[in-house]
Amino acid sequence: MFIPLKDENPTAGKTYVTIALIVINILVFLWSYLRSAEGFQVVMFQFGMIPAEIMHGIELTPQFSSPIYFTPFTSMFMHGGIMHLAGNMLYLWIFGKNIEDHVGPVKFIIFYLASGLAAAFLFIVFNPDSNVPMVGASGAIAGVMGAYLVLYPKAKILTLLFLFYFIRIIRVPAIVLLGFWFVYQLFMSAASGGGGGVAWLAHVGGFAFGWILFKIFNRRRRKRPVVY
Repeated sequence: MFIPLKDENPTAGKTYVTIALIVINILVFLWSYLRSAEGFQVVMFQFGMIPAEIMHGIELTPQFSSPIYFTPFTSMFMHGGIMHLAGNMLYLWIFGKNIEDHVGPVKFIIFYLASGLAAAFLFIVFNPDSNVPMVGASGAIAGVMGAYLVLYPKAKILTLLFLFYFIRIIRVPAIVLLGFWFVYQLFMSAASGGGGGVAWLAHVGGFAFGWILFKIFNRRRRKRPVVY
């Protein structure tokens, strides 16, 4: 298993949007987590995205009513536990700051939210009748990772490698780390049949969206004529 710790790809400027997203996610988690156990569940059903509600346009939990078509946005800032939050914020910090540095803060936040929506869309398509709330920033962050793979495939990532009792910190190219991550998401999505407690398909959808978008964007930039 690979756990990224730090990338060795410096940024040219400050990445305030990435920092702001991390702070917002932490604050929202604390707001929801510091309630009672019942209160935490209520928040998950209010602001998590429930595919069946989106597909059928009905509120399945009227006692926890909220605008159902707004939940694909709000669910991006909700997390089911401390480790869920910590893992997502680690990946966002490692890969997000370079993408923000490359495209600028405004385009980055638009791209981040669009990746999250793309991830949610794919999950809904394959789980249209699910009444379990989907929460987490993973889909949006997966889009950022897909973009990072296009822009910086050879960037070295300081990574914790552990396999049973074998543990070592190594430096691996982003294409190896992110390629392994994506293949693992595909495998787990197929193995779980799209179900289970992790939205593997949302990760696949977000990553594919980011990769394709930046692949197209980069190709167009390369074809732009040089003016002397």
